[in-house]
Amino acid sequence: MRALSSLISPRTLTALVFSGLALYLATLVPSIEIAWVMAVLMLTVFLFVFEVVPVDVAALTVMLLLGLTSLLAPVMGLNAGLVPVESLFDGFASNAVMSIIAVMIIGAGLDRTGIMSKVASFIMRIGGKTEARIIPLISGTVGVISSFMQNVGAAALFLPVVSRISARTGLPMSRLLMPMGFCAILGGTITMVGSSPLILLNDLILTTNATLAPDQRMETFGLFSVTPIGLALVVTGILYFVLAGRLVLPVRGTERVEARDPMLYFAETYGFSDFSVHETVIPSQSPLLGVSVDDLEQRWRVRVIAMDKGDGIRLGADGVDRGAGVMAGSRLGLISPTETFDEFVRQTQIEVKPELEFFADHLSAGKAGIAEIVIPPGSAVLGKTARDLWMRKTYGLSLLAIRRGDDTLTFRTGGVRNLPFKPGDTLVVHTTWASLHRLESDRNFVVVTTEYPHEELRPHKVPVALLFFVVTLGLVLFTDLRLSIALLTGAVGMVLSGVLSIDEAYEAVSWKTVFLLASLIPLGIAVESSGTAAWIADETLRVLGDMPIWGIQAAVAVLATFFTLVMSNVGATVLLVPLAVNIALGAGANPAVFALTVAIATSNSFLIPTHQVNALIMGPGGYRVPDYLRAGGIMTVLFLVVSLGVLNLLY
Repeated sequence: MRALSSLISPRTLTALVFSGLALYLATLVPSIEIAWVMAVLMLTVFLFVFEVVPVDVAALTVMLLLGLTSLLAPVMGLNAGLVPVESLFDGFASNAVMSIIAVMIIGAGLDRTGIMSKVASFIMRIGGKTEARIIPLISGTVGVISSFMQNVGAAALFLPVVSRISARTGLPMSRLLMPMGFCAILGGTITMVGSSPLILLNDLILTTNATLAPDQRMETFGLFSVTPIGLALVVTGILYFVLAGRLVLPVRGTERVEARDPMLYFAETYGFSDFSVHETVIPSQSPLLGVSVDDLEQRWRVRVIAMDKGDGIRLGADGVDRGAGVMAGSRLGLISPTETFDEFVRQTQIEVKPELEFFADHLSAGKAGIAEIVIPPGSAVLGKTARDLWMRKTYGLSLLAIRRGDDTLTFRTGGVRNLPFKPGDTLVVHTTWASLHRLESDRNFVVVTTEYPHEELRPHKVPVALLFFVVTLGLVLFTDLRLSIALLTGAVGMVLSGVLSIDEAYEAVSWKTVFLLASLIPLGIAVESSGTAAWIADETLRVLGDMPIWGIQAAVAVLATFFTLVMSNVGATVLLVPLAVNIALGAGANPAVFALTVAIATSNSFLIPTHQVNALIMGPGGYRVPDYLRAGGIMTVLFLVVSLGVLNLLY
């Protein structure tokens, strides 16, 4: 037996089991078309679960096999292919896929203006840097937003926010994206416009009423009829990840986290290991009141790199003016040796924050850091000092040290800003990357530091970006315009208005996600058109027999959950609502509740990355299918228990 197990790998053994199951099912189905579709379904599940190839490649392979059935139909015993060849690539132009492309571009546009960075900073100010506090804030916010807009849109909108929070806190993307994505799906159940199945439900009820007797007809649901169910599900999702996240969430995506503290390079290269960045607040009785920045730096040997006097953060070019006076309540971002800083605090009684809060975004490694600049021969600044040039205000450079030959003069010893520049001087400065980028085109300096984030933010484009976002949101919420057209209006608007270039728009799209979803859509077509879906539903309901009403309702919810994993949730809802209504009438149950059970359960899509949101976060989070099986398996059970419990409690 051991010899046999050494010859057959677990994957091969599982493949044989799946093949055997497919052959067995072929003996039960009523037609050869359904038999072949079941075989393709089993192959898809196997490829996804065991990741024989990447999931997008697996989806493309399945799509190709469905296309080849048109050629091999006579050999397979079919009259035609499982999917018409002319419909095989419809997924790439589908409403869902075009909507995903559009929301990625819109999200990138908002991020490029700096809006998402401000949202990330706000969340961090409230939640700090702990996973247990950040997850509820992000997930709860996305859950509420997705109750009024498509959940994939809410998830895509917050993708750059999560990326920035991950970079600033050191928390891997994989620890944050899945809770956010799952709660985006759950949030779609808070209102009747939060997900496509719930939007469809009232229309399906009215259509079904036409075939029922007057005393059996159902009332339609109001906008907030499902709110208690949705809120219970979102709270459950948040609690699940807060309590069990460390057990079910993988630790990946750390390569997206920003690099080490920029001060480390300064310490290693120039021999100063005790420099650090501090955020401080001036108390009302401080001896610093009325003191200018210049006097403060001269007396206490600290360097002011950021300042806020209640009128906005000042740093970089046209930022901190050395003549600016210090006021009560002012916040200062300081660089200083530890010993010097401790003495400064003792003498001034200044309030020191334990970590960067107000300046966390602006002084993060993605926005600012240490850089080296060389003064070339022929520079217009030769013979001048940093004080002469007003270097910090003019160029956005806080001078920390000058390296001249084998000698290094730093501001801790004084005089660095009064030293006339000579050819070949290496200036060690603290600066924003935006200021450094502008300096690269100045012939008076040679920027040595080239490996820094060259992110070009466009804050002047905030009004136009918000305008197109609001227009898009209005089209989605208040018109019957097709979702993809409404979202593309915002995406194209971002490009035409210069918020994004067309190349940046292309880069914003996760093409792995696009190919994954577009390639799976033909499989959903095959499941529906071949009668496979109807056969599975009929067989499942026939097996239920004389179960109690709650058992039948649970079985309907489980069936809807399965269908939404292998086909669109809209298709599953359209197919199952009429069946659920008939089952309820036969069992003496409330047909409207059974119809609502289907519409809610079709959002229970966490096991594999076939849902648009799960596919969206898979790449950035570095997730694999087993990650969804592990975390999504428990979430699937919790979803069923909570949704059915609240449904029966309310109705």
